[in-house]
Amino acid sequence: MSLLRMHQRRSGGDAAAGAPQQRLISALRQQGISDERVLAAIAKVPRHAFVDDALKNRAYENNALPIGHAQTISQPWVVAMMTQVLLAGRKPQRVLEVGTGSGYQTAVLAELVPTVFTVERIRPLSETARRRLATLGYRNIHCGYADGMNGWLPYAPYDGILVTAGADTIPSALIQQLGPSGRLVIPVGSHGAQSLRVIDRRGAGTREQDLGRVSFVPLLAGKV
Repeated sequence: MSLLRMHQRRSGGDAAAGAPQQRLISALRQQGISDERVLAAIAKVPRHAFVDDALKNRAYENNALPIGHAQTISQPWVVAMMTQVLLAGRKPQRVLEVGTGSGYQTAVLAELVPTVFTVERIRPLSETARRRLATLGYRNIHCGYADGMNGWLPYAPYDGILVTAGADTIPSALIQQLGPSGRLVIPVGSHGAQSLRVIDRRGAGTREQDLGRVSFVPLLAGKV
């Protein structure tokens, strides 16, 4: 089987989640999310805190929603699937997320990984996410305003890197910032023809897997 198939923050998993969260968790299970750690994290993180007031009644739909600046908060299934792929068979201690966006994926990672680093190229999104994550009580997240194409070199190497936008090609800086046995999860390809790639570092080399078609906003260079 391929890897692809495989409230407040401190509430207690499925049992403590409200009805909308429970329905979402059920939907994720039906769509192949089987890692109980990931499902528990999705149940804990209050997705309604990451969307505008006008969209809060849709927060627990299994859909992407707009967050401004031509960006979206990712579909919960996408967040769960990419997190499951990143964690499969591993217990990473330090993870870099490229593309903070609303901070929702960041928060899910922070429920599962001791230290999360996240970079965002759009300053208003980066600042809003930083404040939001601090308000929710996360203390294991380091937020940066930077060009994600370059990773975040001062804190490298990383056990895992998760990219939340589609790159035309895999940025060499991200490969270089993987630690021994590190894993990179990244959508690659032009818009409409992207696939999810998993790159595992193996000594001086790497091993790459293609997990199938996906669709993400493009990974762009520079800062805004």
